[in-house]
Amino acid sequence: MKDAAPRPGHTSQKAHMLNFKTLFRAPESKASRTAQVLAFESCGRARWTPRDYAALAREGYLANAIVHRAVRLIAENAAACSFLIYEGAQEREAHPLSRLLTRPNARQDGATFFEALYAHMLLAGNAYVEAVALGDEVRELYALRPDRMKVVPGSDGWPEAYDYSVAGRGVRFDQLALPVPPILHLTFFHPLDDHYGLAPVEAAAVAVDTHNSAAKWNKALLDNAARPSGALVYSGPEGAVLSDQQFDRLKRELTDTYQGAVNAGRPLLLEGGLEWKAMSLTPKDMDFLDAKNSAAREIALAFGVPPMLLGIPGDNTYANFQEATRALWRQTILPLAARVGASFAHWLSPQFGESLRLVVDADRIDALAGDRAALWDRIAGAPFLTLNEKREAIGYAPVEGGDRLE
Repeated sequence: MKDAAPRPGHTSQKAHMLNFKTLFRAPESKASRTAQVLAFESCGRARWTPRDYAALAREGYLANAIVHRAVRLIAENAAACSFLIYEGAQEREAHPLSRLLTRPNARQDGATFFEALYAHMLLAGNAYVEAVALGDEVRELYALRPDRMKVVPGSDGWPEAYDYSVAGRGVRFDQLALPVPPILHLTFFHPLDDHYGLAPVEAAAVAVDTHNSAAKWNKALLDNAARPSGALVYSGPEGAVLSDQQFDRLKRELTDTYQGAVNAGRPLLLEGGLEWKAMSLTPKDMDFLDAKNSAAREIALAFGVPPMLLGIPGDNTYANFQEATRALWRQTILPLAARVGASFAHWLSPQFGESLRLVVDADRIDALAGDRAALWDRIAGAPFLTLNEKREAIGYAPVEGGDRLE
């Protein structure tokens, strides 16, 4: 027998439960989709980029003072740059994007977020930013580790998705999501790869290995009383050799009595026709310090940092420290920050408008104060410009009565 149809105006118990859940459901919240994956970080590591990011970071940033300082010098200064927000030609001081970049998420301030972003680009050649949206509005930004991200190319060759994986667990970010794609992929140019960028530390990998090997060789030399390796040659009667007992005793005495830094300077007592002969080149023959400093200069060259700023002697092509600092800002930091700002503006333009522009505020950079003063002097000394034209040339708004020659 079929169930009787519900009476008109009658609401079933199931419908009541659905209405109750709708009214009293938990409020919406925003959080990174990778948060649940990050909890399993200690269980393993995925390496999906074409190069071994972990090895480059370990041998470079973690074990090499030149790489470490170069990355920090660029990343920290670039992260300290302020962005001016323009809509067309009009500057916007109070803009929602400014608040988002100042505090991208609940755990990081803007400087910390951008420092990690720039460091990822310098060590991996790639940086990934996740946009967390509430509805159609981006509310938070997260910098994701590049060695955990994999590009999923579409039929047209462009990325259609990104896979983020840790310890066998993964999250897929569909780039066709609207209005703002969930992932911003920042790269350095790579001539042989369509999707992944080339890291400066990879271009300097040979120099990094040379510098690290020189440091390890120097440490081992100091541990052995600053003497190069050699051999004990037995020149006894013809055809005579050391017995096994004599050989073991000699080896034990050398290890216990003469090896190590605590035995530095102790004379070697030879008997029974033994003679010491050095087997390796001296540090002078190897040009030890020159080779190490040359490798350090190559590392600095790959990162675009003047050697003078890293304490590397020789080949100082700058007259003073101030000129070297200005060169670092003009040739390395400002182009990098401007590129990242343009990428953010293009990525977030569906939400904030197609005319959005992010411009680095160079007037707040103390290292460029001399360039700014020279510009003001040139503008002020131009008699063919009106007051408002002079103000416009240096980035200021016009004033009333300024359309006249002084």
